[in-house]
Amino acid sequence: MTGLPILDQHGEGHGHHHPVTADPGAAVRRLPRWLKRPLPQPGMAYTSDVIADLNLETVCESARCPNRTECWSSKTATFMIGGNVCTRPCGFCSVPKGKTEELELDEPERVAEAAERLGLRYVVLTSVTRDDLPDGGADHWYRTVVAVRERTGAQVEVLVPDFRGDRAAVTRVIESQPDVFNHNTETVPRLYHRVRRNADYQRTLNLLQQVKHEAPHIPTKSGLMLGLGETQEELFDVLADLRAVGCDMLTLGQYLQPSPEHLPVERFLPPEEFEEIGKLAEKLGFSMVASGPFVRSSYHAGEMAAQLS
Repeated sequence: MTGLPILDQHGEGHGHHHPVTADPGAAVRRLPRWLKRPLPQPGMAYTSDVIADLNLETVCESARCPNRTECWSSKTATFMIGGNVCTRPCGFCSVPKGKTEELELDEPERVAEAAERLGLRYVVLTSVTRDDLPDGGADHWYRTVVAVRERTGAQVEVLVPDFRGDRAAVTRVIESQPDVFNHNTETVPRLYHRVRRNADYQRTLNLLQQVKHEAPHIPTKSGLMLGLGETQEELFDVLADLRAVGCDMLTLGQYLQPSPEHLPVERFLPPEEFEEIGKLAEKLGFSMVASGPFVRSSYHAGEMAAQLS
């Protein structure tokens, strides 16, 4: 699940849809009190310098994650491989779309060096979607996971795209033996045409099922953004589907609009509702659930995986 900013929001309420406002100032004034984040801390500079020095991309920056202050101050980041341009025009995501460039073959080693310099013991990798590549970038994924583990000995969590349903590409990533295999569902099937353009709900379920079939020892994980107009019934149908394909871990967070050109927020869920949904999700059988307004796929991912083990 991609992290987004907290200041260009539209909509508010509970239980039904509300009209949006075109006035950004009004949107900021109406931002719920629980969606406030701290100012940058001194520790951010070191993380920023390492990333800049090694010319790396992070989802923290590209997706405007609201948790960047906290994470970078703790000298951790989620590395985004495969470039900084995505081939899919998802309605929720601020990662640039358009013409991609060739893969940088030394990127795996640079990511590994960054993980070493930051002292990471748990590394989360994600990527743009590369539908322009024959394998969707799967071999690049493999080489990055291997490079990070060989250089740091750290655990590695992968947050992958769907590889257009290419089972061989998914197998190639599995062969790198990640410690957690994450692929986000993002939203309910009814909203896919707006939220996850060129994606397919069944394809997502098939990917998670394939990982569990080929590598049952690897925990699988998925996440959804809430507040896009889904109903609770639709949400729990998705959670039941995820459990049916053996998904172990779940993240649920608030969707936040990155710019006026992106999908508006239909509803801000209060923290107590996230807590309630999380408890219901646990009853469905997920081994680990993180549910809250600022929860993102990679937020405190290491701590979540540690609790699972």
